[in-house]
Amino acid sequence: MEPRLTLISLVVRDLVVSRRFYIDGLGWPIEFEVPEEVVMVRLVPGVVLSLWQEDKAKGELGTIGRTPDALPFALAHNVGSEAEVDAALDEASAAGASIPTPAIRRDWGGYSGYFVDPDGFRWEVAYNPGL
Repeated sequence: MEPRLTLISLVVRDLVVSRRFYIDGLGWPIEFEVPEEVVMVRLVPGVVLSLWQEDKAKGELGTIGRTPDALPFALAHNVGSEAEVDAALDEASAAGASIPTPAIRRDWGGYSGYFVDPDGFRWEVAYNPGL
């Protein structure tokens, strides 16, 4: 798997408060938003920060929390095809990761799944046909 970081997802307790901080307070521009669910900000070319409302994140990220077993954030590794998603998840599994969320087609039009490394850090592997 080629090393790559394309998305940082923070699971926030209150999206309104986080939006007020990052968008209104810091002046970061919104790239994409689903009201009451998620706000995305392009940090630099090729890297996006997403702020997920905690009670909405579970459908996308799987079980989350604020413990070492379910940290409230995820990192993402975008690839060029659905087959590459499957291959990367297989490679992560073979290396010792757990796969709490197998790859599926998502409502946003892409295909993604998640692996968790031995320390509990959650990585999304995604194909986004819109990128």
